[in-house]
Amino acid sequence: MLETEQTQIVTLARDLDLITSERLHCLEFTDGAVDRRHVVGPLGLRIGRTPPADVILADSEISRAHCLVALKDDELYVSDLNSTNGTFVDGEKVTGVRPLPVGSILQVGNRSLKHEWRTRIEIEQSEDFDRELERASSYVQALLPPPLREGPIRSDWIYQPSARLGGDAFGYGQLDEHLFISYLIDVAGHGAGAAMHSAAVMNQLRQRSLPATDMASPAQVLSTLNKLFQMEEHAGLYFTIWYGVFDTRTRRLDYASGGHHPAYLLTADRRQAMPMATRNVVIGALPGMGYKQATADVPPGASLYIFSDGVFEIIDSTGAQWTIDNFLHLMLQDPPEGIGESQRLYQAVRREHPAPLDDDFSLLVLSFD
Repeated sequence: MLETEQTQIVTLARDLDLITSERLHCLEFTDGAVDRRHVVGPLGLRIGRTPPADVILADSEISRAHCLVALKDDELYVSDLNSTNGTFVDGEKVTGVRPLPVGSILQVGNRSLKHEWRTRIEIEQSEDFDRELERASSYVQALLPPPLREGPIRSDWIYQPSARLGGDAFGYGQLDEHLFISYLIDVAGHGAGAAMHSAAVMNQLRQRSLPATDMASPAQVLSTLNKLFQMEEHAGLYFTIWYGVFDTRTRRLDYASGGHHPAYLLTADRRQAMPMATRNVVIGALPGMGYKQATADVPPGASLYIFSDGVFEIIDSTGAQWTIDNFLHLMLQDPPEGIGESQRLYQAVRREHPAPLDDDFSLLVLSFD
């Protein structure tokens, strides 16, 4: 086992003068955590669930003193500190002292860290970029509406950004006394640009006042958005959308999708899931496009599931690529008591795909009396 009397851990670029080497060994979380980078100093790094560990991870699968990462001859090595669940490098359990090469993945409990070898400039630039992503993510989340717990229409949702931050966003609310609108957008690409583009679209929809547009007409809404957000004028960005309008008097749902997969209307007995989609192109790709809408009747007790493709485009534990049918199978299952529907589905997907998500996980469930 590697031994050390004390440990030096540097996490911020402004502290790098403590280490004289031009290139620095870093352990970086792969799941998009805010405090995601730890620079390993010459005295090593302890990982565990409680102090005096240098990296403290609140995970029941991680022991109080879990593992030690040490620096020797400009190489990293890891040893397990008799942890309950073990330490792994690239999927192999650590016994004794094991090298931790650059590019390898260190797994402790449910957390994974990648060994990167970075220059000081790379670290400073990366930290600036991380701050931009964090600000963009916080801004998008601030635009999301609060859940509706009471009333004839109730909402339950989850928005879980991926490590790379995509361009998902959604919203809903009353258009007037009888009309209730809901929508979800998914901007192609990742990063701050995609997130801010989705925020710009959201701001237009939240104002309920697109120019010369009847907001109760999904086809008109998509046509106007296509005019306002042509990709040639917005750094090549385009997006898909699902938009619906529910009339409480007639129980009619008018909807349109632009390049988006179907939303699904589930009956109260959960025996039937009706796809809600129209054949329209994505928003921003082609100017002057006309968009079509469709209509469905919403039976009492039905629920509407609107989601992004990050919900079902995963590789499961067997190595199989999921399709929307896999997620549909989960939707039709009877929900257990004591957990929200969106959280139930999120946990089910994460059991099949415990690795960091490649795309945002955005799911909105509307329930109708």
